[in-house]
Amino acid sequence: MTEAVLAFRAVPGGERDIQAVDTSDESLLARVARGDDDALGDLYDRFGGVAYGLALRILRDERLAEDAVQDAFLAVWRQAPSFRAERANARTWVLTFVHRRAVDLVRREERRQTEPLAPETERTAGSTAEAAELRGRREAVQRALMQLPEEQRRPIELAYYGGFSQSELAERLGEPLGTIKSRMFTGLKRLRELLGTEL
Repeated sequence: MTEAVLAFRAVPGGERDIQAVDTSDESLLARVARGDDDALGDLYDRFGGVAYGLALRILRDERLAEDAVQDAFLAVWRQAPSFRAERANARTWVLTFVHRRAVDLVRREERRQTEPLAPETERTAGSTAEAAELRGRREAVQRALMQLPEEQRRPIELAYYGGFSQSELAERLGEPLGTIKSRMFTGLKRLRELLGTEL
């Protein structure tokens, strides 16, 4: 069943026209597919809590769960045009991204714990080239960050460099949690565009 709310629109002559606005999950995804940043924030407000709960059950680590949800919603942003309501409802479709990303992170952590360390000579030989590559990436990220508006840059820097959770950022910056999440989504999307690669 389609959800709708009433919205008022001003019309010439000072009158107001009452219109029904579709607020269903599927309608939000359609707006996201058209590039509507606000719709992505609304979608996060609607599903962020359950998405985080799912990721936390799989990962059992708050920071990794937040990363999984953030990555999943960025994937939703990119993949929204491929959503088909006849195949799955919006909630299931969104949570599938969260589940996949959380499982990917579990596998990555397992590999990290079981991979043997390279011999000292191999680590030393590659360290100079790796250090130069990391320095280049770091500088590219810093240049891209400086192109973001302050309201997007500050929470991203505090989250990734300061280790603050989104809830802590909302309290620290005196902004609603939904606003922080929306600004971070928009900022990270812009960073990906500027860098031309995944962060």
